[in-house]
Amino acid sequence: VLLTASPGELRSHDLHLSEPGIQLFYLNLFLFVFFLSNSPAGLIVYLGRDTQQSLNPNEVSRTLSQVIRHPDYNPSTNDNDIALLQLSSAVNFTDYIRPVCLAADGSVFPGGTSCWVTGWGNIQSGVALPSPQRLQEVNVPVVTNSDCSNSYSGITDNMICAGLTEGGKDSCQGDSGGPMVSKNNSIWVLAGVVSFGNGCAQPNFPGVYARVSRYQSWINGFISTNQPGFVSFQSDSSLTTGAASFVSMSLLLTVLPVIFSIFVLSWEV
Repeated sequence: VLLTASPGELRSHDLHLSEPGIQLFYLNLFLFVFFLSNSPAGLIVYLGRDTQQSLNPNEVSRTLSQVIRHPDYNPSTNDNDIALLQLSSAVNFTDYIRPVCLAADGSVFPGGTSCWVTGWGNIQSGVALPSPQRLQEVNVPVVTNSDCSNSYSGITDNMICAGLTEGGKDSCQGDSGGPMVSKNNSIWVLAGVVSFGNGCAQPNFPGVYARVSRYQSWINGFISTNQPGFVSFQSDSSLTTGAASFVSMSLLLTVLPVIFSIFVLSWEV
């Protein structure tokens, strides 16, 4: 998924999950970085995109009707670095546009949990992704908040960290707002949203992400019916709250409800 602005405006960069076709949460829930104002005017969302510089035959686009910034977002600390976007109309599920489950409140991602981050960001600090700029992915382990606090001040329970002690693998500039997912059995679960870090892939400086499980009540507060598929990710790699039934039901839908199509995004200023 890609969010862009009108010509001449700043552009956000990416949102894809780690496997083609797993991009929507449910009711059009997404992750984004957003560099503009609270107004949706001039913003376009692209779904099913693979490359930035070639044709994307599986791509569709939508404008936005609403941007909902988290009321407790702190630009100084990046706490609550998340927001919601409402699509202007529903989106069809395809082989390239499908839902992903959201980590439910109370989900546990122990240190070392394998996660995947994807995007079109820089391949290292100051080095852009080369042509044709195809979607990239990286595998990183979760770092406990306690260990992450040794690298950054101000790590809160609303954040989750991931990366290697020796560095070398990380999200980077241009990946902000992208997803960090982890797989339990056959179920992909959205754990985090790319938020910030010290450079890219530096030793002892993991990437920091908005912890999705902390926002279940806030997200559900904007959806009166057909709430998104939150599932509990536990340290024993088990899933609860009916994850399997959510996936099977969601894949039977051909058109998402138009009543309230929402996105989740990471916010930058």
